[in-house]
Amino acid sequence: MTREGWATWNVEYRGVHQPGGGWPGTFLDVGAGIDALRKASAEHPLDLERVIAIGHSAGGHLALWAATRRRLEPSSPLHAPDPLPLAGVVSMAGIADLEAFYEYGQDPCGDGLPRLMGGPRADHPERYAAGSPAELLPLGTPQLLLWGALDRIVPRELFGRYEAAARKAGDLVESVTIEGIGHHEFGSPSSAAYPAIVSAIRRLLLPKP
Repeated sequence: MTREGWATWNVEYRGVHQPGGGWPGTFLDVGAGIDALRKASAEHPLDLERVIAIGHSAGGHLALWAATRRRLEPSSPLHAPDPLPLAGVVSMAGIADLEAFYEYGQDPCGDGLPRLMGGPRADHPERYAAGSPAELLPLGTPQLLLWGALDRIVPRELFGRYEAAARKAGDLVESVTIEGIGHHEFGSPSSAAYPAIVSAIRRLLLPKP
């Protein structure tokens, strides 16, 4: 990404296994990390009109969610008064619909999703409503969704409903399945997934005419 001339900002957040992680801390950390670009732009030549979020798996969920922040009600624990707008999202095997993934029941982290949300959907429907991109459509920003054809951890077919709903709501959504890769290859710059990732980022960052 540096060779492409892109500034990168690695957002770290408290995980469910850390004090303060899960609901709402993980979400608040992601939002604060993105909004901190305003301060960083005072020291670095950043174009805040072309900020995109990129994430893999659970990070893909949070990248998509970050684009919804302006839609959150002021009463929401996740609300921020002036969230930095995103020009696009690249989600790599991202969990776009928390309910669909919960029903799938194949979370490799065991109870990772209930731990993130503080319990099952039946106990906290308002949290899932505020934390699931599928329930906050339209995102209002272009989305490039990348999937591995061999991925059984976060398979694309779980999210056909999300893709259809996002398009119906007016979002620009492009979905690409990459043959020959599964779930974890997205984490390796040497994998066959990376040309597609770079291409997706390039398209989102092209200056608008």
